[in-house]
Amino acid sequence: MAIGELLKRHFVDTRPLGVPAYRRIWLGQAVTHVGVGVTVVAVGKQVFDLTQSSFWVGLLGLANLIPLIVFGLWGGAVADAVDRRRLLIAGSVVAWAATLLILAQALLDLRNIYVIFAAVALNATGFAITGPTRGAIIPRILEPELVPAANALNSLVYSIGSVAGPMVAGVLLNSGGLAVAYAVDAVLFTGSLYAALRLPSLPPLGVVRRPGARAVFEGLSFIVRSPVLLMSFVVDIIAMVFAMPRALFPEATAGRFGGSVIALGWMSAAMAIGAVAGALFSGWVGRVRRQGVALVVVIAVWGLAVAAAGLSEQLWLVVAFMAVGGTADVISSVWRQSILQLYAPDEMRGRMQGAFMVVVAGGPRLGDLRAGATATAFGLTGAWVGGGLACAVTVLVVGLSVAGFRNYRAGAVAKAEPG
Repeated sequence: MAIGELLKRHFVDTRPLGVPAYRRIWLGQAVTHVGVGVTVVAVGKQVFDLTQSSFWVGLLGLANLIPLIVFGLWGGAVADAVDRRRLLIAGSVVAWAATLLILAQALLDLRNIYVIFAAVALNATGFAITGPTRGAIIPRILEPELVPAANALNSLVYSIGSVAGPMVAGVLLNSGGLAVAYAVDAVLFTGSLYAALRLPSLPPLGVVRRPGARAVFEGLSFIVRSPVLLMSFVVDIIAMVFAMPRALFPEATAGRFGGSVIALGWMSAAMAIGAVAGALFSGWVGRVRRQGVALVVVIAVWGLAVAAAGLSEQLWLVVAFMAVGGTADVISSVWRQSILQLYAPDEMRGRMQGAFMVVVAGGPRLGDLRAGATATAFGLTGAWVGGGLACAVTVLVVGLSVAGFRNYRAGAVAKAEPG
């Protein structure tokens, strides 16, 4: 087979970038995610420096989780009832204000843990609004056959930001300090805001439900009635809650690598390095038919890779194994997001994306809390390695036990499932 044909079959599909509205969203996210990666590392380091405790670092997950659950589900319902462009702009402004607050506390040298947590919670509120809104916009501005490719491109740009952000954070923290790191994030965030401002009007289609508890319940009921959708959420929760080791990175850096911020940057970027590789060569992902079994397998690989990283004493091995896990994670993400976007009618896509965002963004935060708590009880290695192994075993048992999910094939995504 010719090299050109091989690349066409396996390299990421870039056709969605030919649509101007999507291209601006993609480029805006490319810039913004670098800044987000910088702040994630900087906030974790600042909290650890102030408290000398991985448990407090893990509590950052709780500060993110509560707004993500409340405003993610509500924001998804609102996205089904209002102009999605206007809602995306409003959520972006909230997130930007939170970034400026984080910057201000660093410039003023407040050294107040509660101000940091409040800013993190406000940022999560903005993200909880923009996440499901942006996800619901994608099928409106692209043809259905381009949606999986768009999700792969989204994963690619997110992963590149997750690589570049922590690496930039290591340099900025080493040379300029916290305020400089947060200032870079505040400037880069304007990319997303510009993309939102340039979108066309996107009023709701179909039956409009008034945002509220009933609308949220209808969305959750739609998920519960579908074994495929429900299990796609369950296996991701298992992956993130059981195996995410992110809250352990500052302690691992201090204990194994002399507290080097460069080592912290490499560890924080390792999973995203693998995700970049996985997304770049994602052309084959859409051709997999038995996606239920495939999801179980790649999540088990993720868990085993995390466990291997936790046993490694050399930095390059930690990075290598976490990169393998990142590749598995991004493949899983493309499948789950594409199924959800194309399965739901437009009038429910906001709510579906809200639930998806709560799981995708909330799962790692619970994982941070789990990691910090188990590290306090069982030590760094026990929390890291034990979580990875528990993930691999649990996902194989749970994921393969549900026949509808185990037998699911991609061609069946548009069929309504029995209640």
